[in-house]
Amino acid sequence: MQETPRLIATDIDGRLIRDDHTVSPRTADVLARISARGTPVVLVTGRPVRWLKMVYDQLAQPLPAVCANGAVVYDPFSDEVLRADPLAPHHLAEVARRLRAEVPDISFAVEILDSREMRHEAHYPLRWDVDPDGIRPIETPEELLSVPAVKLLARAGEQDPDAFVELISAAVAGLAEATHSSSSGLVEISAAGVTKAAGLAWYCDRLGVSAADVLAFGDMPNDVPMLSWAGRGVAVANAHPAVLAVADEVTTTNSEDGVAAYLEKVFGVD
Repeated sequence: MQETPRLIATDIDGRLIRDDHTVSPRTADVLARISARGTPVVLVTGRPVRWLKMVYDQLAQPLPAVCANGAVVYDPFSDEVLRADPLAPHHLAEVARRLRAEVPDISFAVEILDSREMRHEAHYPLRWDVDPDGIRPIETPEELLSVPAVKLLARAGEQDPDAFVELISAAVAGLAEATHSSSSGLVEISAAGVTKAAGLAWYCDRLGVSAADVLAFGDMPNDVPMLSWAGRGVAVANAHPAVLAVADEVTTTNSEDGVAAYLEKVFGVD
């Protein structure tokens, strides 16, 4: 029989929340009961800090979060960023130079101020992120690359996401990390060595929890490092093939409360 995990780490989109972007009462209740027993629950997401409130509003209490694919570790109780690992401006400039040479019609956005704000080129397509207080187009080309960014976002029209991230990964090899978590060809670029696994490992080390004692849930390629690092990695049934390939186990889909169903069995919660 497997040991009971000492820490739960879960992705949000496609994993914790359902396709209608809500957290089910069942899932919220299970997470609250496990937290109350003393087992930490950590959200590990590609989302920026500014996107957490819509999730926190549906939970019994906020949960610590590793955001921006591992670049930001956030404490919601103090509203404090515990750790940030951004791309420095000179690295941003070199990444952008390489990618513009490789993909002439590429467009960029950057997550800045620990992902509390976003800046984007005028032709960068905003799909859903339209917060007027935190998001605006750049006024000059230099502005895009002038401050550290916890994530560089790249688009070039509709792309096959796996093929596009492979192209970008090759172009920035040795300088940055590239991954994706969408079906629309959006590639997310972080500083070299920054992954969900790295951000979660830093937080677990802070708590004295080893990788072997972590149970992690994921569904998209940006979750692969975390599921590979954790002692037990669980994928949803409809996860990306790359995630299914590294997962130790598979649970039901997010629309079927897969995280809650799995945790109820592991922790004896019903």
